[in-house]
Amino acid sequence: MTTTRQDTDATELLRALEDGRSSVRLRAALAAGTAPDPRFVDKLIERSATEPEFFVRDMLTWALTRHPTSRTLPGLLREVHSEHPQARSQALHTLSKIKDRQAWPAITSALLTDADDEVARTAWRTAVALVPEGEESALATTLATQLGRGERETQLSLSRALVALGDVIVPGLRAAATDPDPGVRAHALATQRLLRDPDAGFEFAIEEAKRVVALGVSGPEGG
Repeated sequence: MTTTRQDTDATELLRALEDGRSSVRLRAALAAGTAPDPRFVDKLIERSATEPEFFVRDMLTWALTRHPTSRTLPGLLREVHSEHPQARSQALHTLSKIKDRQAWPAITSALLTDADDEVARTAWRTAVALVPEGEESALATTLATQLGRGERETQLSLSRALVALGDVIVPGLRAAATDPDPGVRAHALATQRLLRDPDAGFEFAIEEAKRVVALGVSGPEGG
C-alpha cells in the first residue's frame, strides 16, 4: 500500500514538472529536492533544458544537487554536449553547484568558447569552480582568448572568472593588451585593474581602460 502511494506521488510530481503554471512547476521542483528520489533525476535534467522561468530553473538545479552525484553526473555530462544552448548552460550551471571535479574533463575549449554567450559565461564560471590544482594557467590562457567578446554583462562575467584565478592571468592580459582590437585591449586593462583592486567596480575599470587605450598606452601594469 505504501509503495503504491509513493509511486502515485512520484508520478504526480513528474507530471507537475510539466504543468503550464510556473507556480506548480516551482512547487514540484521544491518537492523533488525536499524528498530526493532517483526516479526524479532524468526528468529534472530534461526539464532544465526547456524551462522558461529563471526561478523554476534555479529550483530544478537545487533539486538536482540534493540527489547523489553518482546519479546526476552522467546525465549532466551528456547535456553539456546538447545541441540546445539552454540544455548546455543549465547542465554547466548545475555542475558548478555540485562542484564534483570528476566533471572537469567535460569543460572543453569548445564550451569555453561557445558561440552562445550564456553558455560561454556559464562555462567560465563552472571552469573556475572545478579547475584542478595545476590547471589554472592553461584555463587562464583559454579564457584570455575571449577578451573583448560580447556586451558589458558578458565581459564582466569573463573578468570575474579571470580574476578568480589570481595572478596566473597576468601573462595573458599583457599579451591581450597588445591586440590590434581596441576592445580586447580595453577589456584586458579593465581586468588587470580589477585584479589589482577588486573593489574598483567593472564599469569604472572599463571606462578608465577605454580612456587609456584611446591615449595609446600599450598595456596594463604588472600584477
